[in-house]
Amino acid sequence: MPALPAYEVLGKFYLGKRFDLNGRKVLDERLDYDAKDLTTHAMCVGMTGSGKTGLCLALLEEAAIDGIPAICVDPKGDLGNLLLTFPNLLPTDFQPWIEPSEATRLGVPIEQLAEKTSKQWREGLASWQQEPDRIQRFRDAVDISIYTPGSNIGLPITVLKSFDAPPQAVLDDPETMRERVSGAASGLLTLLGLEADPLTSREHILLSNIFDLAWRKKKNLDLGELIRQIQTPPIERIGVLDLETFLPTEQRVKLAMSLNNLLASPAFAGWLEGEPLDIKKLLYTAEGKPRLSILSIAHLNDSERMFFVTLLLGELLSWMRSQPGTGSLRALFYMDEVAGYFPPTAKPPSKPPMLTLLKQARAFGLGICLATQNPVDLDYKGLSNMGTWFLGRLQTARDKDRVLEGLEGAAMQQGAKFDRGAMEQQLASLGNRVFLMNNVHDDGPTIFQSRWALSYLRGPLSRQQIQGLMDPKRSGTTQSGVSQIKSPLSGATAGARPIVPADVVEKFLIQSKPSSKAARMLYRPAILAQVSIHFVKTTAAVDHWSDLSLLTNCGRGVPDPLWEESVEIPPDVLELASQPDQGFQFAELPIELSSARNFNAWEKQLTDFVFRNKQVKIFTSKALKRSSSPGQAEDEARIELSQAAREARDAETDKLKSKYADKLKALEKRILTAEQKLQKEKEQSHNQMMQSVLSIGTSVLGALLGNKIASKSNISKASTAARGLGRAAAERGDVARANETLEELILDKERIETECQEEVDVIASKFSAENLALEVSDIPIRKSDTRVKLLCLAWIPYQIDADGIATPLVDLPRDFQ
Repeated sequence: MPALPAYEVLGKFYLGKRFDLNGRKVLDERLDYDAKDLTTHAMCVGMTGSGKTGLCLALLEEAAIDGIPAICVDPKGDLGNLLLTFPNLLPTDFQPWIEPSEATRLGVPIEQLAEKTSKQWREGLASWQQEPDRIQRFRDAVDISIYTPGSNIGLPITVLKSFDAPPQAVLDDPETMRERVSGAASGLLTLLGLEADPLTSREHILLSNIFDLAWRKKKNLDLGELIRQIQTPPIERIGVLDLETFLPTEQRVKLAMSLNNLLASPAFAGWLEGEPLDIKKLLYTAEGKPRLSILSIAHLNDSERMFFVTLLLGELLSWMRSQPGTGSLRALFYMDEVAGYFPPTAKPPSKPPMLTLLKQARAFGLGICLATQNPVDLDYKGLSNMGTWFLGRLQTARDKDRVLEGLEGAAMQQGAKFDRGAMEQQLASLGNRVFLMNNVHDDGPTIFQSRWALSYLRGPLSRQQIQGLMDPKRSGTTQSGVSQIKSPLSGATAGARPIVPADVVEKFLIQSKPSSKAARMLYRPAILAQVSIHFVKTTAAVDHWSDLSLLTNCGRGVPDPLWEESVEIPPDVLELASQPDQGFQFAELPIELSSARNFNAWEKQLTDFVFRNKQVKIFTSKALKRSSSPGQAEDEARIELSQAAREARDAETDKLKSKYADKLKALEKRILTAEQKLQKEKEQSHNQMMQSVLSIGTSVLGALLGNKIASKSNISKASTAARGLGRAAAERGDVARANETLEELILDKERIETECQEEVDVIASKFSAENLALEVSDIPIRKSDTRVKLLCLAWIPYQIDADGIATPLVDLPRDFQ
């Protein structure tokens, strides 16, 4: 394998090269941005044409190559350019993406323009020492998808799951819980076009109470159930007022009708389709590969955008709270054109969760990167949490003032110095693709020109282009994301609730999905087992209890063997009740399920089945001397251990740099002393030479113009001048020796820096995700500790449409048959 370029170092982002503002030229020195610095967040500001989009895409490319996943909100359609990567750089690769109108405007055939573009990209990459194989590295490193909420232009994504109860970590954090509740209520009311002030809007307060009460009971809410609870809330008082006084029935019905009209509208159907809004799935594939998920909202109106962004930020906060703390970069959240979502005075529903992320995400390794061309429309006090500012050309004096206020606030937040006058002067001198980077982790600002992007920057993608890019990913999946099966049941097999013996436990799965009014409601039988199992392996320091739920479909009879046909149900997915809901009929009950003796036999078979089939795996990294949690999937283990590798890499790198820091500091001090000495020797040599020259000149003139009496004096002056020349020669020798000393010190410094960098490279390679080898160990169950907590006849709710299609009204695994 050929050696990678010098800039291809883990933990470093190659963003460009330093730029000399005075000489208006690019310097040879690379700008390698430390990935860890993004945990203190970044802001990119620049007017149209400044190169802001190219810089941000380059940053996302670098993160992907480094194995860092990202979620990107795209209000304009520019970020889809990340999919336009062509390792062969052929004209035919570019041609489909070139606008015919551009070729017409230039008066050339589109084939000729494609050839010119291909050449331009090849030469542009080469000028920044990037070979075409780097494009392939980028494509191989990350999975890229474009999601379009409320539409199936790209991959559809549903927000209904965002009204599910948040994880326990959020429930246990009062501040985060309040923000999640308020965000859900604000986003929904914004979508309805209603005032969403959390303190004055009675509708907002009612919705917040409904969300808070349901979630604290760990109950999920879909829109159907929410409509029902708005009409008949499960609360009697709000504050000190009774419910009817606070918000009368008439007004509650009006709110419920508005929400119902929205739900029934064909235009809203797109919001109900697609994958659930799941942060983990947006960051990683099922195999654990990092993802770059682009959430395109260009097709939405303003209220729909605010609704989606607010729910997304709430989900991101919940996910963040469930992660362990880290000082290394774990993931990125990037949002383009953030103005309007984080304004200086107004308080839209997106602002509180955004501010919380900026204040708290650092501790969890989540980097926030925002971009705008309108800095005057941003809350500069909130942006004082930004550790890095990338500043391009600005349009107005007001923009510059707002940026300077933000920079000054960030400097005060970090206790750093800030020279407003010098910063203002530098900002005025920036040009195209030339940026000023102010990083609180650096000693001062840096001027640089951004590198050539690996992706073809063609501008915003059209709807048809997004659809074409996502069609290959869309194939093979159902639009609704719900498995549907043809029911073998007819009206003849459905009826009243069967009678079972008292010693057979019955449970009813609580409906969690909305049903159609025209459909028949039917319970179908299954066997549900809930087991507690114990894994022990002393040599691996594992002593772990785990709960397991198994569900076997008995709608077509009881399978034999029973448990081999069961499917595993994730914990806390199914809610159980002791009595059925009204309006449901019951499918025919197989005779085997009416015998308690059969359940006793199945319990014995269950413990044997679990012992044979339910070993737990752990994944161990010898390099890290660390293992995954028992039962953790390989993709999750790899994600967790990759993050641990980044943390170990950063810790060892910091330790190494600290080891060399004292040596370098001492050398820099000696170099400064040597430079001062050299300067002093040069001045002394120059002065001695001038004195000698003047003395010789005086003696020569005296000899030519003087008389005999002065001849002795002239001879004495000549002798003095000759001695002066000797001293001048000695001074030149001192200069040469001082220069040699300085050169030796500089070489020593370069040698130590090279030695340090070589050791850093070794560390980076050692902890590279690509080199992270995981060993798999199976840990058996301790059979004697297996505890069957529940074994019962479980009734599953279905709806049967006019065509006989049966759809489960609870979340079931796709392989449940």
